[in-house]
Amino acid sequence: MNDVADAAAASAAGQAERLKLTEIFLSLQGEARDAGWPTVFVRLTGCPLRCQYCDTAYAFHGGQWWEIDAILQEVARHGARHVCVTGGEPLAQKRCLALLEKLCDAGYVVSLETSGALDIAGVDARVSRVLDIKTPGSGEVQRNLWANLALLTARDQVKFVICSRADYDWARAVVTEHRLPEVCDVLFSPSATQLAARELADWIVADRLPVRFQVQLHKLLWGEEPGK
Repeated sequence: MNDVADAAAASAAGQAERLKLTEIFLSLQGEARDAGWPTVFVRLTGCPLRCQYCDTAYAFHGGQWWEIDAILQEVARHGARHVCVTGGEPLAQKRCLALLEKLCDAGYVVSLETSGALDIAGVDARVSRVLDIKTPGSGEVQRNLWANLALLTARDQVKFVICSRADYDWARAVVTEHRLPEVCDVLFSPSATQLAARELADWIVADRLPVRFQVQLHKLLWGEEPGK
């Protein structure tokens, strides 16, 4: 009986240190504060949201189970200082928090790309949380967890993907109401299939809005090539 219990406990302990991953790869960071830096991307599988412009729907399902220590070994093999944990929605897997902590302990510059629909309070304070606030055009605006905004620090970043002029006006109001530029970097990106980048840039300049315009550098360089 004790042997059975011990085996069950050992199995549970092993499972507690696993995450389901879609891919790990080395590329250039294409967005946010660290754009341009060689970065190891750890893409976790699964997402509870279905944004209409999502370009990583392949990460919704499938994937392989990885031990967290094996993830760290694979990250180290690539030899980059920056690591981005992304998805899908990485925080949908609770053990993501343990991975983030271990990456920080190992000395990496760590960022987390999260939808903003899940609580970020448990994320290691050393991580730069890139919070993607969902606009009405995403189709998931009702999923925003607004309590997250009170948790932001200067280390963090807030991103809006803009699909239309209505989205821009909505995002501008959120930025102003919550005084986000006083808290952290604020990033506006055009939805690649719905809004011309120049149009969004013109709106930002005309309003002198204190946000950073960005486009997806990796898409300009490699298009939709996997692992880039």
